[in-house]
Amino acid sequence: MDAVRLIGQSRHALARSRAARDILAEAWQAQALTQAIGGQLVLTGPAELRGEARGLSETGGRGCGVLDIPALWAGGADDVGGPPPDARPRAAQLSQVADARAALIGLGALLGEVGIALVGVACATDEEALYWQCIEGIDAADESSDRVRGILRRLTVREQDRQRSAARDSAAGPS
Repeated sequence: MDAVRLIGQSRHALARSRAARDILAEAWQAQALTQAIGGQLVLTGPAELRGEARGLSETGGRGCGVLDIPALWAGGADDVGGPPPDARPRAAQLSQVADARAALIGLGALLGEVGIALVGVACATDEEALYWQCIEGIDAADESSDRVRGILRRLTVREQDRQRSAARDSAAGPS
């Protein structure tokens, strides 16, 4: 499945989430998707962006690590044990990043929404462990967002360089 579609599904699922455990699970899903998109861009993206894409993938992986979803499923924030019905990573369905710019813009929006949702959970909880998990998740979403913005800047510069080169070539005329 294309990255843009998966991001849309993730944004929709996060918007529907009300319980703390569901929001944390969606934050984890977003970080797993960040990791997968970064990995896909390493394999198929422009060569000059592969280093940044690798960093994005690693940041997403660390983001998954700070969100202790198995402990949450064991009976944490909402005292409801067991994984949610669709606990497998949505990112496993990623088959392509057809439009890197659109995917990164959507991923940046998703990560921003994750951060806001985690702030809401952190402010509403009396559980210290859940609070700190949310803070770690907010930091992870922010770090991933920074990586996304960095890649988008590099894409913009790359496109501007191509346009300048094409303009020079057409101004020079036929050889």
